[in-house]
Amino acid sequence: MAVDEAGGAVQRGSSSALSTDTPPQGLSIPSDATAPVFASGPGARGRILATAMRLFYYEGIRSVGIDRLIAESSVTKATFYKHFGSKDALILTYMQCVHEEAVATVNALAAEAGDGAKTLHALVAHLQRDAQRDDFRGCPFINAASEFPDASHPVRVIVTTHRDWYTAFISEQFRLAGHPLPGDAADEFILVRDGAMVGGYVGDSVATTAALSRLGDHCLAGL
Repeated sequence: MAVDEAGGAVQRGSSSALSTDTPPQGLSIPSDATAPVFASGPGARGRILATAMRLFYYEGIRSVGIDRLIAESSVTKATFYKHFGSKDALILTYMQCVHEEAVATVNALAAEAGDGAKTLHALVAHLQRDAQRDDFRGCPFINAASEFPDASHPVRVIVTTHRDWYTAFISEQFRLAGHPLPGDAADEFILVRDGAMVGGYVGDSVATTAALSRLGDHCLAGL
C-alpha cells in the first residue's frame, strides 16, 4: 500500500506533507495475489528506502536497526545519514510512501470502476486478494499504530491523516452511489476493512475473506 514525497524525507512532526501524487517507480508494495516486489529504485537513496519498505512491513519498524538497514541497502553509514539524517526521518518517509501508494491504488480502482457503487465493490475484491496473500502482514497503518502508542507522535499523525483521507474517500463513494447516510456507511465499511486486515494476518485467511464477502454484501446492499 506508497512513496516518498517529491525529493526529500518527511520532516519530523510534519503531517501536512501528505500528498496524493503517483508514487515513483521501484518502491511499491502491490496489493494483489502475488508477493510484493521491492525494487531497488534509483541510486543509494532508493535502495535505502526500498529496504526500509521491505523490512519495516515484514518485520516491524522498531525491530529493524540502522546497521541492518545500511547493510542490506549496500550503502555506507555516511551515505545513509546524507540521505535521511536519522532512522526517524526514514520511518516518516516510509509512512509517507505507504500513504501515497495506497492513494494511487485506490484512485486507480476508482478510475477503472467508473462510479461509486462499482468502486466500493472493487475495493472489497481488492481487500480479499490482499488478505489471501501468503506473505500478507496486515495493514501497515494499523501495524505502525501498534508500535507507536503516543497519539501525538509524528507516525500516528500520518496514520490519522491517512485514515481521515480514506474515510472521506469511502464516504464520497457511498454518496455517489446514492446511500442516504454515506458517513455512517463509510464507518461500517472501514470497520469491516480493518477486521479483514487483522484477520487475514493473524487468523484463517479463507474464513476472513468469506466473512468479508458476507459483511461487504451487507454494507453494499442496495447499491
